[in-house]
Amino acid sequence: MIRVFPFIFILLWSSAFITTKPLTDNSDPFSALAFRFFLVSIGFAIYSIFTNQKLLVDKKNFLESFLSGVLFHGLYLGGVFYSVSKGMPTGIAALIVTLQPILTNALSGPILKETVTLKQWLGVILGFVGSAMVLGFDIGAEIPFIGLIATIIALLAITSSTIWQKKISNNLSLGVSNFYQAVGGFSFHLVIVLLFAEPYINFSQTFIIAMAHQVFLVSFGAFTILMYLIKKNSASKTVSIFFLIPPTSALMAWFFLGEKLSNLDLVGFLIATIGVYVATRK
Repeated sequence: MIRVFPFIFILLWSSAFITTKPLTDNSDPFSALAFRFFLVSIGFAIYSIFTNQKLLVDKKNFLESFLSGVLFHGLYLGGVFYSVSKGMPTGIAALIVTLQPILTNALSGPILKETVTLKQWLGVILGFVGSAMVLGFDIGAEIPFIGLIATIIALLAITSSTIWQKKISNNLSLGVSNFYQAVGGFSFHLVIVLLFAEPYINFSQTFIIAMAHQVFLVSFGAFTILMYLIKKNSASKTVSIFFLIPPTSALMAWFFLGEKLSNLDLVGFLIATIGVYVATRK
């Protein structure tokens, strides 16, 4: 069962891109994210209580998980959502964030003392090339400066969160750890909404279905699997599977939304798959 976790993660995480636009079409980005992680916090709290897990933890474990949530759920997701809302082309935003495995590989050695082999670097480079072919470049597209800054912040946040999650030494269960991470994400977005944004949510049927998908399948499902994989494997190997997310998202958009899929996309998918295989195989 554990062997299929990376594939389940890829499918669930990739599906999030299909329901992101329905959310932002019916709310401002930070209100949607605050509401999402409010629900996720309640869900993980209920799960922890009913499974007899100790929800109250010491200050060190709380701060470690809370900070991880601020980085991943707050700065990463908030940065991506905000950049797109400001006119950042989705393809370029996704391509910048897809640099994460390369950055993680570069930092895993000096920070985590992990050995990143030449084979892993080759796999990472192939993965990025494949993802870039699928995402494409919006040549001539106008890139808003604030959108570019927000996307770079998102890239640094998800990289920092991955390394931080691997480095912290707490022994919290996944349910309790995810609860405090969700609280961190909710707190971050709530502060943004109260201080800088204009709160707006249209609780349409489309919004409710999209939100349910992101809460149950993405936050409860995909994120929990990701935290498990980071805990059990090296950070550099774990993040390599992220290269399969853009191609998988493109396939899902073709299947569910009727978007076009070119021969270049299929070649990119194949190259990214080979790259992930090379980077993760023993």
